[in-house]
Amino acid sequence: MSLHTLGRIAQTFHSKLVPAVSLQTLKNVGLRQLWTSNVSQRPEGESQTVRPEIGQASSMLDIGTRSIFGEEHDIFRQNVRRFFQEEVAPHQQRWEKAGHVDKEIWEKYGAAGLLGISVPAEHGGVGGDVIMACIAIEEQMYANGVGPAAALHGDIIMPYISQYGTKEQREKYLPEMTAGRMVGAIAMTEPSAGSDLQGIKTYAVKDGDDWILNGSKVFITNGFLCDVVIVVAITDLEAKHKAKGISLFIVENGTEGFTKGSKPLEKIGQKATDAAELYFQDVRLPANALLGKENHGFFYLMNQLPWERLIIADMGQSQAECMFELTRMYVKERKAFGSTLSNFQTVQHKLAELKTNLCVGRSFVDNCIGLMHNKRLDSATASMAKYWYVS
Repeated sequence: MSLHTLGRIAQTFHSKLVPAVSLQTLKNVGLRQLWTSNVSQRPEGESQTVRPEIGQASSMLDIGTRSIFGEEHDIFRQNVRRFFQEEVAPHQQRWEKAGHVDKEIWEKYGAAGLLGISVPAEHGGVGGDVIMACIAIEEQMYANGVGPAAALHGDIIMPYISQYGTKEQREKYLPEMTAGRMVGAIAMTEPSAGSDLQGIKTYAVKDGDDWILNGSKVFITNGFLCDVVIVVAITDLEAKHKAKGISLFIVENGTEGFTKGSKPLEKIGQKATDAAELYFQDVRLPANALLGKENHGFFYLMNQLPWERLIIADMGQSQAECMFELTRMYVKERKAFGSTLSNFQTVQHKLAELKTNLCVGRSFVDNCIGLMHNKRLDSATASMAKYWYVS
């Protein structure tokens, strides 16, 4: 990506962000300290082109580390970090109680250039790349996972429309989704089908030029607030292999027969990110609601898996780095038996073990980010990255 593009995005941040909110409004003192000590210092005389890896920096959250980034990325990261400090973190406690964010925050994400980062500008996206998308993902985790599921919206759902949609579909949905005026979801999981997509029962049958959609979905992230949802459905009930009879449909909120659960589902984590049940009863869809080719949906889903798995891996890695730094800060301050916890050898050993695992993980995830950036990330490698954090 050109420096011109990065400069344009950075300029968008500076011109669109509202006046600063005092860090005193943030409840988490630990995160506040981590955020305000975030520029990595290079040893005196060291070349400015050499960037320390996270294990060599004073904090894993320091800006200016990791060889996959350059100074232009640091500028972008500083602005993203500021956005989460000022626009998102102060509201997290209220959002968690409600089970969802304010709808207005999506438009603030859009105004800051944080939605559809890697979607080409000619399709209505920001026009950045996957490295910049990962910066936004990481900064959300460095802020302790605050806010909505923006990565799902901008880095998973929007690319489906960008890569498989018609010109009409791209023009209709992507600019609105980039601006945050239209929130996206993708409906795969059903009461009887989770990771096994070939076990889904939601189906669509043709009625003239239209499609009639029936079924239900559950645990759909962004489902409660969504304005548009990509629905996975069976379109060939006679297919010998279900994978060859699955299609994707774009369904808009307000379509007759499409309803949502009365409230967001309760979860044990990520409580500000809404999840909902979705119901489809004789939903009539026009022919142009089909996304991509008929009966090709399963293959589209498989094609996107490496990137989606990498997103999960980078989220897990970044959240763990944040937790490590908060823990390290705590043990340096907490006193017991006349000394801080950080002076106990057992604590030092455990922190050393954790840091080692994190540094190994970060090296592998960064390698995957580089592969993805160069369109070389395969499913097996991405699966290993995801496995490292969910196993």
